[in-house]
Amino acid sequence: MDIIKACQERCAPDVFTPPGSYDGRKNFFAARRLPLGPEDTREFDVTLETEEDAARNRSQGGKGPKIYKVKFKLVANINPEVLQRFIQGQQSQDNMVLTAITALNVVIRMAPSMRYPFNVRSFYTDQEKKDIGSGLELWRGYFQSIRPAFGRMLINVDISTATMYKPGPLIGLALDFFGRSNPNDLAPARGLPDRERLRLQRFITGIRVLTPTPDGRQITRIIKKLSPAGAGALSFKLKEGGSMTVADYFKNVIRSPLKYPEVLCVEIGTGALIPFELCTVPPGQIMRKQVPPEKTKSVLDFATKQPADRLASITAGLNVLAYGQSEYVRNFGISLTIVPANGQWNMREKCFFKPVEIPRWVLVSYETTRRFSQQAATQMMQALCESAREVGIKMQPTPIVVLGENGQGNISAQLKAAGKLVVDKYGKGPSLLVIILPEGGNETYTASKHFGDIVMGVATQCLKSSKCVHAKPQYFANVCLKINVKLGGINTVPDANSVRTLSDPQNPTIVMGADVIHPAPGSDGRPSFTALVASVDSDNAKYVADCAVQTSRQEIIEDLETMAKVCC
Repeated sequence: MDIIKACQERCAPDVFTPPGSYDGRKNFFAARRLPLGPEDTREFDVTLETEEDAARNRSQGGKGPKIYKVKFKLVANINPEVLQRFIQGQQSQDNMVLTAITALNVVIRMAPSMRYPFNVRSFYTDQEKKDIGSGLELWRGYFQSIRPAFGRMLINVDISTATMYKPGPLIGLALDFFGRSNPNDLAPARGLPDRERLRLQRFITGIRVLTPTPDGRQITRIIKKLSPAGAGALSFKLKEGGSMTVADYFKNVIRSPLKYPEVLCVEIGTGALIPFELCTVPPGQIMRKQVPPEKTKSVLDFATKQPADRLASITAGLNVLAYGQSEYVRNFGISLTIVPANGQWNMREKCFFKPVEIPRWVLVSYETTRRFSQQAATQMMQALCESAREVGIKMQPTPIVVLGENGQGNISAQLKAAGKLVVDKYGKGPSLLVIILPEGGNETYTASKHFGDIVMGVATQCLKSSKCVHAKPQYFANVCLKINVKLGGINTVPDANSVRTLSDPQNPTIVMGADVIHPAPGSDGRPSFTALVASVDSDNAKYVADCAVQTSRQEIIEDLETMAKVCC
């Protein structure tokens, strides 16, 4: 899935517009005939590294990125009229009908499959989960399948359950597996029997772990097997001759002594040995092995629901499925229109079209600690993160927090110091600055926006303390609208069926908007201000802008031609 995503978004976006849907195996469905050349076949060289990662590796003398060869070949055309005739009872089921239904199933599963762990027809989220011990937890998931009915197509939705490896330090996972608490219990030299080591090896072989690199990044490795001894007793040959233990390597070469040098190491695909304490298990890894017999009851208790509770879970899952916001669904003409309620957009229980990720952020408050205390900050952050999760934004729930800053002080220095706290903790700068303003904090707003957006190059979101303390979920949902756009996400897009002209990739269309604002009554001699925006993407969701001044109270835009050239 990652390779296909990179191929469509980074390698050949001109070919895959609009993007197609992939089943994770060998079938790829597109809403139009892809420009693959005269023989309808084309091969692409795809890497999973971003340009930033590749440049960093080259500067450090590292190897070039791994290249994956991806070949596309046209094998069939699907006629939707065949499916239409079938559901109207005008023809029998055949391979063309089955292929059309398969294509629709792949389309509706594409968006959740790109965001969540999945298994065939089901995908899983951590919104409902349960720790069952032994290094395992259960996640609630959703099964979905398109089925033909009389005169229409239906989507069958049900709940599902998956057994996941517990995320966090690998040492913690292994200890939980054995039901122990002392990390040294994982040391062969301290009495870990070989049969127990092999039992643990069967349990965790094949899972992904994150390991640190000397430059502060983390890379994904696959566990191949476990070492027979601890890091202090395992030796490897040096290029310049001689040998060194794994523990001595980290102590003398990396300058990072191991806390548990007698504990096991994992061996990865290249044969390298990584100490347990340096490995972290990322969330969302499905255990595709048999559930231990002693855990069967726990699984059944979690999976079994009363009819009313089951329906409630399914209904909640519709917001996660978010068919109306999936670009893949829209591109194939399957749509769900969200109608504004009471003349306003309400984002409660709706997902963004393209939500962003916010792995690192910092909260800086210029309100007094009496009015905005640590408790108020915690409540506000929890409410913001919860609203972000509901609209699809993945937001780190525990940011760096700086309270009680002086709005009359050196704001640039204060924000720079806050950003450094993030760098010191994560090795990278913040993705977002959330700034709490006191009443009448206009100067602080201007200064913080300028320094954050322009000097630091970090998106900022300012909130008034009087508004965000004890605010309702709708308030934070609307804040998320602003945050998502500032970080490059897309909130909503037009329904393809209602504006076919705008969504036709063969005839790109620019949407432009213009306005003039005039000075207040009695403000003699002050100019009017003009503005123009123009769309720059096929979803009509991202815009460039230009503004100008002109004769006071003149409604016609004088420089419209010049401004249009700037925008377009």
